[in-house]
Amino acid sequence: MDWGAKVELFEKIRREYFEGVGTILGVAEKLGVHRRMVREAIRSAVPMKRKKMQRESSRLIAGVLLFIHQILTADQQAPRKQRHTAQRIYQRLRDEMPQEEVSPRSVRRAVRDWKQQHKAERTETYISQHYEAGREGQADWYEAYADLGGERVKPQVFCLRSMYSGAAFHRAYLRATQQAFLNGHTHAFEMFGGAFRVVRYDNLRSAVKQIMRGKRREQTTRFLAFRSHYLFDAEFCTPARGSEKGGVEQEVGRFRRRWWTPVPKHANLSSVLQTL
Repeated sequence: MDWGAKVELFEKIRREYFEGVGTILGVAEKLGVHRRMVREAIRSAVPMKRKKMQRESSRLIAGVLLFIHQILTADQQAPRKQRHTAQRIYQRLRDEMPQEEVSPRSVRRAVRDWKQQHKAERTETYISQHYEAGREGQADWYEAYADLGGERVKPQVFCLRSMYSGAAFHRAYLRATQQAFLNGHTHAFEMFGGAFRVVRYDNLRSAVKQIMRGKRREQTTRFLAFRSHYLFDAEFCTPARGSEKGGVEQEVGRFRRRWWTPVPKHANLSSVLQTL
């Protein structure tokens, strides 16, 4: 199991222990893991990294993968009962690309990976406009100008808004790094008195490593560990559909007009933070 997958497993373990069955033995039996792993996850949301044993790579070459992906893509237009199985693709590889050495197992793995990445989620998702207390927050970055020490700069401002009360947290940073992103959450949760059960985002690089089909996202390992620590879920908007987090978008416009107009003048960024 790679480290990123283990972070995801730790999140499931922590949720079961803190919000579910509540015992080490119960979590171990429910998730099929050793009690030692449950204790490790309870101690920390971030698993210890262990040395990986070196082993020979069994990855397929690019030409073979392209051949497989082209077949699977074409299959989307074929009748369901006339689509390729992994075994049929392997047979075609032997016939059409005999110069390449491939195994049935590597072909099955490539087919499985492609299908997992292309699961279609065709139904539109509609977001409820009725919010429960403490359930959902919406987060975003925005830009605003400020004169610091006589020089005009453009800070990046993190915003987290409660969708129940409308209260919001804003904090300015010089750059929108992942460290600033997580730091902004920590200060916001302190102000709100705890973490929301769900936080909605755009597809920020600090949180999303890869956009999959539909609502599926491959999240960054560090963000997964952060969520596991605070035990909250993340939801992500459809690309180019900012209206799915309209609450924080409206908050940014309101706050920019109220507190960033006219352009504020301060000695340094710390002075800006004290006024927000």
